[in-house]
Amino acid sequence: MARILVPLPDRDFDVTEVAVPWKLWTESAHEVVFATERGAVAACDPLLITGVLFGQLGAEAEPKRFYAEMIESASFRAPIPYDAIDVSSFDALHLAGGHAKGMRQYVESAVLRDRVVAFVRSGKPFGAICHGTLVLARAVDPTTGKSALHGLRTTCLPKYMERTAWMITAWKLGDYYRTYPAYVEDEVRAALAHPSDFVLGPRTLVSRGTRTNDAAAFVVEDGRYVSARWPGDSYLYARKLAERLS
Repeated sequence: MARILVPLPDRDFDVTEVAVPWKLWTESAHEVVFATERGAVAACDPLLITGVLFGQLGAEAEPKRFYAEMIESASFRAPIPYDAIDVSSFDALHLAGGHAKGMRQYVESAVLRDRVVAFVRSGKPFGAICHGTLVLARAVDPTTGKSALHGLRTTCLPKYMERTAWMITAWKLGDYYRTYPAYVEDEVRAALAHPSDFVLGPRTLVSRGTRTNDAAAFVVEDGRYVSARWPGDSYLYARKLAERLS
C-alpha cells in the first residue's frame, strides 16, 4: 500500500480530478492523504456539481458519486496543513486542478511550492492535471533557479479549451473560466527547457475517458512524472500514476 499526497485549496478544486483518482487509488488499497493551507476541510467548485451553465459543463454523474463518497471519508475530513507535509512519509504526489478563483490559494502558496520542489527532488512519482501543472511551473528549485517542470515533457489544460470555455460562458459568468489573465498553457510552456517538451494532445472539447474506455483520454508520461489535460483524462491519469507505485 502506498501513501499518496493530494494538496487542495480550501475551495474550488475540480470534482473529477480529485474524486476519480481518490476512488481508483483507494479501491487498490492505497492511502490518500489530503492537505490544505491550514488544515481546513476543502470543498469543490460548487458549479461542477450543479452545472456551470444551464445545468451543463459540470462533472459527470459517476465522478459526482465518487465525490459524495470521498467527502465523507475520514482522510478527506482531516487534512494536514501544507507546512506539516513531510515528503519522506509519502510515496507519490498528485496535483489536481480547478479553474475558479479559489484555486489561487493553492497555486500561489509558497509553502506548497517548497514542498513540491522537495518532492520532485526526492525521486518519487508525481503527477499533475489541468491547473495542477501551474503549481509545478511556479515551483522554482532555489538550487537551480529553474522550474520543477524544467527538463520534463508535459501537457496541461490547452489554451484552446480554456479560451473556448471562457468565450461561451463570459456573457453569464464573466471571467469564471480565467483563473489568471495568462493562459495555463502559456505559463507552462514558459517553464520548460525546450518548446518540444510541451505536448498538446488530440483536440477535444467534449469527449471524455471513462472507467472502462480510455479512447478519448490522453496523458504524457516522462519517467516518474505523469500529466494530463482536463477532467476527461482523470481515469487514465490515475491508473498511469498508480502504475509507478508498483
